[in-house]
Amino acid sequence: MPKQSGLGWTTLDIDDVGSTARDLRNDFNSLQGATPLAVQDITGLDKFAFERLALMGDMSITINGAALNPDANKSHDVLANITDRRTPRTTTIVIGGQTLAATILYTDYSLNRGADGSLPFTIPGVLSDGNIPAWA
Repeated sequence: MPKQSGLGWTTLDIDDVGSTARDLRNDFNSLQGATPLAVQDITGLDKFAFERLALMGDMSITINGAALNPDANKSHDVLANITDRRTPRTTTIVIGGQTLAATILYTDYSLNRGADGSLPFTIPGVLSDGNIPAWA
């Protein structure tokens, strides 16, 4: 498959509190995700460069939206309630035929009313179930 852009996103589903996947692509305008790997420095005194062991895997995601959407089964309904956010959510991303699914605990729902009247929001999340996410 040739290289491709981030246009034409196929899937960005987040489960609601009832475990129903909700397509929220239209509510978001950008996201940043990472799947870091912890490392342990095990460098001996006899080395001139680092030696490391791979440790635990992780995932974080930050999703941004340009405007509040209060409709049923949309981003505000699915992610704004702090009590509901205590429930980890299956989050599925598909782009370019590649799928990344993980159980994410969304830790905040931050609205920012701009001086110009805009109402963007940010929703950060972290891996919550101990399973290493992998692109498939």
